[in-house]
Amino acid sequence: MGIFNLAVLSTTVDRLGTSDSKSVVSVNLFVALLCACIIVGHLLEENRWINESITALAIGICTGVVILLLSKGKSSHLLVFSEDLFFIYLLPPIIFNAGFQVKKKQFFRNFMTITLFGTVGTLISFSIISLGAIYIFNKLDVGTLKMGDFLAIGAIFSATDSVCTLQVLNQDQTPLLYSLVFGEGVVNDATSVVLFNAVQNVDLSNIDAAIIFQLIGNFIYLFLMSTLLGVVAGLLSAFIIKKLYFGRHSTDREIAIMILMAYLSYMLAELSDLSAILTVFFCGIVMSHYTWHNVTESSRVTTKHAFATLSFIAEIFIFLYVGMDALDIEKWRYISDSPGTSVAVSSILLGLILVGRAAFVFPLSFISNLAKKSSSDKIELKQQVTIWWAGLMRGAVSMALAYNQFSSVGITQLRGDAFMITSTITVVLFSTVVFGLLTKPLVLHLLPSPKHLSRMISSDLMTSKSFTVPLLNGQDSEADLDLVAPLRKSLNVPHLNGQDSEADLDLPSPGIPRPTSLRMLLTNSSHSVHHYWRKFDNSFMRPVFGGRGFVPFVPGSPIEQSFHNGSDNYPTSEQTLP
Repeated sequence: MGIFNLAVLSTTVDRLGTSDSKSVVSVNLFVALLCACIIVGHLLEENRWINESITALAIGICTGVVILLLSKGKSSHLLVFSEDLFFIYLLPPIIFNAGFQVKKKQFFRNFMTITLFGTVGTLISFSIISLGAIYIFNKLDVGTLKMGDFLAIGAIFSATDSVCTLQVLNQDQTPLLYSLVFGEGVVNDATSVVLFNAVQNVDLSNIDAAIIFQLIGNFIYLFLMSTLLGVVAGLLSAFIIKKLYFGRHSTDREIAIMILMAYLSYMLAELSDLSAILTVFFCGIVMSHYTWHNVTESSRVTTKHAFATLSFIAEIFIFLYVGMDALDIEKWRYISDSPGTSVAVSSILLGLILVGRAAFVFPLSFISNLAKKSSSDKIELKQQVTIWWAGLMRGAVSMALAYNQFSSVGITQLRGDAFMITSTITVVLFSTVVFGLLTKPLVLHLLPSPKHLSRMISSDLMTSKSFTVPLLNGQDSEADLDLVAPLRKSLNVPHLNGQDSEADLDLPSPGIPRPTSLRMLLTNSSHSVHHYWRKFDNSFMRPVFGGRGFVPFVPGSPIEQSFHNGSDNYPTSEQTLP
């Protein structure tokens, strides 16, 4: 009996050793593929037709073909996809870095428009896609889908991926357009996930007015509480680092606190069934506004590059896996008897995405333009087309939500679920590759070329106004404000310490017609809110939580040395930016 037990134990150990060995080999191959994506992406950097997303997808598909041939049609990927892997490990650094690196002044200057597109627009798109799916899919033989599945489809395909467009746009040449596309993309992802979670928490067996109001209430609750949790986590990290000032002993500790507090906010949101995407995004914004200015110079450089690097690797990882998973035989086997229906479902979803996107971009742009007093702040028709196009691509968030709804641990067992998974893969691949390849020629056709813009800028520099307006128009970030502070002082520009608002720019000028009452109301209200926020921020928030101009003053620190070297109370560019 003892010999038998030893034999069984030996066999078990051998199996575990083989399993661990296979996992190690898979991880090593996947890391090698990540390196290959980075190298190929670098070599193709000059060719802006192809970005890292398309490169990772292509390498993933090629790798999937090779694995499929070697495994004799059994599998096409190295790792089994898990939505937990995506939501817990890959998505947090991407979203946090988006909030941490965002141009805050430009983002909040256009916050109402971004919120309009990201929330109201996503709700409109969600409604059109869901209603279209209910009406059309019931007429097709796609298996059994419940009402919750149809609403989930609306949330899944409302999540955009504007990476391709952002890689073509230049935030210095088109700051308004870049801010709108970037901000709307992040808020859209958060809203889509909030919608998805709200649908899961509501009993949709019998829909009536009470259920609809409950759905709306869940959405508002998740949105507000997720934002509040992110803000609180960011402020708590700023307060801890400001009071304890770890940097006087070890920069590693303050960097660790920033990373762990950001991740803690994400996990707390997940445990509380809130929108972790929205939480970690606003945590990143708050940390960049307060916490980042409380750490030492070396920590500022390290954190900026560390967050950007983690986000970059996570994005490549996701697209690489999506490329490999596109060839998974198990998912396609369920629909192999009706390829026409599969093509029809994917085509219908693409059509609904196109219609749903157009249904809110152009009307909401018109509404947003009513609040703009300056013609340069209005969203022109060509810019509206660019915004519409930027939101046509679907990516990792759509894939993760689809796996969450229609599969279990990466395995699809029902015909209807298989249709939705394969259609999601088809839409993501088609939109990313086809729409992504067409993005550059479309943007170059719609928007002025860089040479034309440079001629405009060089001609504007001949006027005195051009020396003041770029410093006052709110298009620079806080770090940029630190760099241009000496220039502002030499030019006697009043906006020196950031305590004034853009409302000062709205003084009436001779020869300029007065705006309409509605436009004046909308514009002045937003400027008044910003003005009072800046006063509240400088009077209470920054003295308590730190920030630019309120950093810890420690003997021997780089900040104190800059003061003694006569920097007029402004850090140098090396101290401000990496």
